[in-house]
Amino acid sequence: MHAVLGGQAADAALATSLSAVGVADAAAVRAIALGTIRWYLRLAPAIDTLLTGRVEGPVRALLAAGAHQIEYSRHAPQLTVHSTVDAARILGAPRATGLVNAVLRRFLAERTALLGRVDAQLPARTAHPSWLVELIGAAWPERLIDILAANNEHPPLTLRVDLTKTTARDYVRRLDEASIESHEIQWMPSAVTLAHPISTDRLPGFAEGLVSVQDSGAQLAGPLLEVQPGMRILDVCAAPGGKTGHLLELVDAKADLGEADGQAPGRLVADLTAVELEADRLALIAQNLARLGRCARLCVGDARAPETFWDGRPFERILVDAPCSATGVIRRHPDIKLLRRPGDIPAFAATQLEILRAAVGLLAPGGRLLYSTCSILPEENEQVVAALLAAEPQVAVASTDGAGVVPGVQPRPIGVQLLPGAEAGTDGFYYACLEKTTAGT
Repeated sequence: MHAVLGGQAADAALATSLSAVGVADAAAVRAIALGTIRWYLRLAPAIDTLLTGRVEGPVRALLAAGAHQIEYSRHAPQLTVHSTVDAARILGAPRATGLVNAVLRRFLAERTALLGRVDAQLPARTAHPSWLVELIGAAWPERLIDILAANNEHPPLTLRVDLTKTTARDYVRRLDEASIESHEIQWMPSAVTLAHPISTDRLPGFAEGLVSVQDSGAQLAGPLLEVQPGMRILDVCAAPGGKTGHLLELVDAKADLGEADGQAPGRLVADLTAVELEADRLALIAQNLARLGRCARLCVGDARAPETFWDGRPFERILVDAPCSATGVIRRHPDIKLLRRPGDIPAFAATQLEILRAAVGLLAPGGRLLYSTCSILPEENEQVVAALLAAEPQVAVASTDGAGVVPGVQPRPIGVQLLPGAEAGTDGFYYACLEKTTAGT
């Protein structure tokens, strides 16, 4: 918690912390940490009213964790107080034990009144920053309360089944044999959702690439791009490689179908290039593809500067999964509520437009480009695409009819939006399909 308040991403902070924790305790530590982060903007104001002086950052974070356990866990509250006091000693702050004990006991006794005052304001009640609530409310006035509630839910664990190796139905049977409850998602043939999240090492066939962890909404990207065997495909901003792997699976599936129909004389290998700005993120793609048994050309390069990776030949399909505010995946990454700032949104939008304009220059005439974000803010979505269309007359909007299968999908002036939770239970994603109508200059 303290590291996140200092600007570090929760995943990075947890990776450091969990390295010193036994496997048996890692899940509990992660749950407490993410729960505290999720509800911090509700808990912190209540705790602050009980403090009379300056309190060091680690101790403030510890108080928030203790308050979270009192308010949101099933542990005995008195035991939580004792455990938090002990944690202060472990933190090397023995002088703070009295403060921790006194504050948490008061919180325990007065929390109904304390939180009642906090809950008078919607942002604090839902543990969101005010500026973000305003932006979401402006974009989705009738959905605001539902979106804020969805952001505080625990996300499902959804898998993408490699349909060249098995079917979702057969994999559900295999999970059932392993006493793992799951169900198919009817509108996405490759998707299976578990009733209760588990570690990937318990998933049958995971190490062999039979399945991957991927939200069902994210699995929509591959079908919308309409990849075909033999096409040159570009995936920019590709890490950690989930959509890269899916595109390769889709190409293989169509190649297999073509062979079965007598349309292709042999295996057609996908010509896919995946690009990332940093070598360590490119390594994540390599690891994922190795597990899946798939191959692609991997390049360190800047999506805004094609000369850093392009060989001069145009691509018939391009996926731009752009860096964004990630406001559609807050339920998976609650630290977004603490790390994002209002100025981030226009900065992301400017970068997104740069990437899109560069990608259009690599697209073959008649080619298809899919623009995707995990944002629910129009400033990063349809407004960016509208700016591209105004600047690039050779680009036209293409159909996203394939997204119509998703329950509750929201048509936008350009493209479509999936909202977090909502009818389909997906994360929040935006998709817009574009085509290059002429060669252009």
